[in-house]
Amino acid sequence: MNMDLELGWRLQPLGGDTGTAYMGTNAEQKLFLKRNASPFLAALSVENITPRLVWTKRMSSGDILTAQEWLNGRTLKRSEMKNAAVGRLLHRVHHSELLREMLRKVGGKVISPQNLLLELETRLSQSLLVHPLVKQSLEYLKTTINSLGEDHYEVCHGDLNHKNWLLSDSGRLYLVDWDSAKFADSAYDLSMLLCAYVPVSDWDEWIENYSGNQVTNEIKNRIRWYSNLYCLTTIQHGFESQRYHMMNKAILLLDNIRNK
Repeated sequence: MNMDLELGWRLQPLGGDTGTAYMGTNAEQKLFLKRNASPFLAALSVENITPRLVWTKRMSSGDILTAQEWLNGRTLKRSEMKNAAVGRLLHRVHHSELLREMLRKVGGKVISPQNLLLELETRLSQSLLVHPLVKQSLEYLKTTINSLGEDHYEVCHGDLNHKNWLLSDSGRLYLVDWDSAKFADSAYDLSMLLCAYVPVSDWDEWIENYSGNQVTNEIKNRIRWYSNLYCLTTIQHGFESQRYHMMNKAILLLDNIRNK
């Protein structure tokens, strides 16, 4: 990467799918640098959802480079995604007026259940529809979609992989990598996390910790809809990539959800 930074900066690529993240060091200073990060990173920093934003710089290439404080720590383990602190931080994300306003200003995409269902139907292999559970689940999505409404659209992270949760050595939890941020039903985020990391038998307890309130039938129905969508999408992905263990695991989860 050719960067016109101050003399003395050294860059160390941090890997990842996009190849846009670096550790930058200059004398005793160490920063987390990223090219073309989500444009509402400043709001995330103010809300203490991501590590503090130090500066933003436009490069001669036209790229925007952001620098955040470097925090020693680690990503969460899969088993730690059940912790109450994860739910509390996600609740702050979903209910932040500042994040909502900033994402609106930068033209954040709105993802509706209709968009998601159309994408699934377009992609879903006919070979999978011979499976009774897959067929029933798709029919359930179609017949109940109009009951979801648009009253619950919030800022959603969109990629709640456990590797995107940073626990600093001081015990502070952060949610990073906001490239997939969008406006969507908060159940979109919740179902993604629950399906991937929390046993179905523990869902109600986790949601109560997330919201601080008793679980209502309304939120259960929304999470049930988006969880069915998540499972079918995962089944299709496993089928396409010939990762049949992934596909079968998602089928078992789908059956568990439908019998909940």
